[in-house]
Amino acid sequence: MIERGGKTSRRQLLRSAAGAATAFTIVPRHVLGQGTTPPSEKLNVACIGVGGRGGANVNGVKGENIVALCDVDLRRAGKAFAGLPQAKQYRDYRKMFDELDNKIDAVTVSTPDHTHAVIALEAIRRGKHVYCEKPLAHSIYEVRRLVQAAREHKVVTQLGNQGHSFNDIRMFCEWIWDGAIGSVTEVHATCGTVHCRVKDLPRLQEKHEVPPEMDWDLWLGPARWRPYHPLYLPGTWRSWMPFGCGTIGDWTCHVVDPVFWALDLGAPKTIRAEVTDYDPKAHADTFPMGTIVTYEFPAQGRRGPVKLVWFDGVQTPPRPPELEEKRTIPKTGAIVIGDKGKITYGSHGANSARIIPETKMQAYRRPAPTLPRVKGHHEDWLQAVRTGGQAGSHFGYGGPLTELALLGIIATKRAGQKLEWDAENMRFTNCSEANEYIRPRFREGWTL
Repeated sequence: MIERGGKTSRRQLLRSAAGAATAFTIVPRHVLGQGTTPPSEKLNVACIGVGGRGGANVNGVKGENIVALCDVDLRRAGKAFAGLPQAKQYRDYRKMFDELDNKIDAVTVSTPDHTHAVIALEAIRRGKHVYCEKPLAHSIYEVRRLVQAAREHKVVTQLGNQGHSFNDIRMFCEWIWDGAIGSVTEVHATCGTVHCRVKDLPRLQEKHEVPPEMDWDLWLGPARWRPYHPLYLPGTWRSWMPFGCGTIGDWTCHVVDPVFWALDLGAPKTIRAEVTDYDPKAHADTFPMGTIVTYEFPAQGRRGPVKLVWFDGVQTPPRPPELEEKRTIPKTGAIVIGDKGKITYGSHGANSARIIPETKMQAYRRPAPTLPRVKGHHEDWLQAVRTGGQAGSHFGYGGPLTELALLGIIATKRAGQKLEWDAENMRFTNCSEANEYIRPRFREGWTL
């Protein structure tokens, strides 16, 4: 859109901001010498999914001009709706886009995992910049489509793994690149959360009325139709395979992120899962009580091969002998094993990273910072929109990171079998049955 007098509109500038060669940018606030964002610099943001975690993302962009709030559950949306009465309210994101298309610059997507792809892709096609909660999508095919679309439409994207913007993850990368523990050969990543609902499976035969505040059909979106049940929500959808990605999907993008970045892991060549108290066929709607997933990454560049072992639920990694008796292994975090030492860290962004034992930590001469620090995860995304840059956990990075979790889920369905993964061609080379999970079927009326 070109305004009268040949001037480029603010919206045109924002939409072109993602291109590296863009000729225009909005003057950053620090140049203007003001402590708050001038109205002319604010982005028009729509938030889709505004209860629970979605509320945190609404808060993360509250300094912008929030023009619309969208949620299929009016009960969960109540607080956000009441707090932002000036924003238009919607249940259906498609209606929102149709009515406000040219009034929206960017969107946040904070819905259950199974609807991330259809919503985010619709936004990208319309030229909107997208912040999407983790995991990026519910299937590997959906991830690939989102990564491709973001690249083609030149929009600024960010995966909602907040720890990627922490100082600790940058410090951890600098330590690894400095050779603090030598060459890394193995990583034990863990999260003790259990998303197993095997005991609740018989209850799915119960009949329940859909609450009047809920649009159940729209909540299901592309998932196969099934009757409403309060076991599925709010929040508990993550424990159900048709909607969520379990513990591994919830936490991989936090816990594995530091080593994924520092070691430039890329895609594994093989994946093998061991499961606890779980029958992949009889319990297909939910997740195991515990999982151990072993990924093998080939050598790349100057680093050698790396084995990553994921432990969740009732499964925990072995205790490092170097760890002092008074300390415990992280309940959510990782143990990074090098040929000259080990590092432990916590959940988000390698928080509380330390070389073990403490004597080695004290003896280590920390390198000077080399990676730029950022103020925050939402701020990183919003600033990239304004300047034509790229957010730290853009879909081109966050997509392959998400794929690790999705590969682990597929491996649980073929527990005990080592799956050989051809990432370039998006297929398992030794198991045609596993390939069926790469691109699940959508319900009639829903497409990507």
